[in-house]
Amino acid sequence: MKFVQIGGGVMGEMRARAVSSHPDCTLVGVADPNTESAERAAGSTGARVVADAGELLAGDHCDAVIVSTPLPLHEKIILDALAAGKHVLVEKPLATTLDACTRIHEAAEASGCAVAVGFNHRFYPSFAYMQRVIAEGRIGRVDSVRVMGGHDGLANFRQDWMYKSEMSGGGAMMDIGIHMTDLVRFMVGEIDSVFATTGNAVWNVEGSEDRAHVIMNTTAGASVLYEATWNEWKGYEVWMEAYGDQGMIRAQYGPMVNVLITQSRPGAARKKERNFYPEVVLREKLKGWETTAQKSFEDELAQFLRQIAGEPTLGASDWDGLRAVEIANAVVASGERGELVRLSAAPASGE
Repeated sequence: MKFVQIGGGVMGEMRARAVSSHPDCTLVGVADPNTESAERAAGSTGARVVADAGELLAGDHCDAVIVSTPLPLHEKIILDALAAGKHVLVEKPLATTLDACTRIHEAAEASGCAVAVGFNHRFYPSFAYMQRVIAEGRIGRVDSVRVMGGHDGLANFRQDWMYKSEMSGGGAMMDIGIHMTDLVRFMVGEIDSVFATTGNAVWNVEGSEDRAHVIMNTTAGASVLYEATWNEWKGYEVWMEAYGDQGMIRAQYGPMVNVLITQSRPGAARKKERNFYPEVVLREKLKGWETTAQKSFEDELAQFLRQIAGEPTLGASDWDGLRAVEIANAVVASGERGELVRLSAAPASGE
């Protein structure tokens, strides 16, 4: 599988490295207006380096593209790639607006090409373990969920397009919250309504909420208590808990931890298990958090190849990307109007 990397920044370089490390993939091109960034992402692979992505989409130069550009550029690049018959893996969020996400989804359906969205938190060990536990029914029927994602503010962004709403599409819900929304859907199913309070009194960025507190309801009848914030003084933190009639499970990153408590029935004796992932903690201490993200990118790429082959995948599709943006918009709308917002019905196939 021949890949082109579009965008040679921090994420682009890591994505290119994931391609280069996979035995069934070849990095054949990197596109970025900044030649130095493109060359750094290409490394020693021998990939062609260009300023204009269009030069790499023509003909049979590549089979698939990875889009790691600023968010406002996503839609055009994805649509151009699909028109050229290329499969696409794109960083989250899928696009800045729900309309743009819908156009991408429709183009993907018409093209027959695979489109995946980079919700790499699915592949962090603690969350992957949580998903397996729930899917295997080890905590029984899930009745309620708590989820939180946050960091301590604007200093965490490398560029201002990442948090200014006209370019980012919104605030905390489109930033760290988008990961949490995807994890909720990945773990416990579709969300059908939200009720929220939001605010931006801390950073005062117009159109970009810096906190959202949400009650979500799933189509399966579970309730979700959800928080996304840019005012978490402890720094970057993500965690999720799911409660069923036969137990509960917590997954956390920062540090990576699981807690699993099971029982045969409500009120019965309980068994507790903990996972601490010392290898992850040590690796991050010695080499940085990027090592965990890098491993997740490699796992995500492997799932993208399965998607291209038409096989079952744990990766996120363009539909998942569209739905996450729709939920983010619904949360903001609910906060503004002070009322419950119901989401559009999801297709039975989830596509």
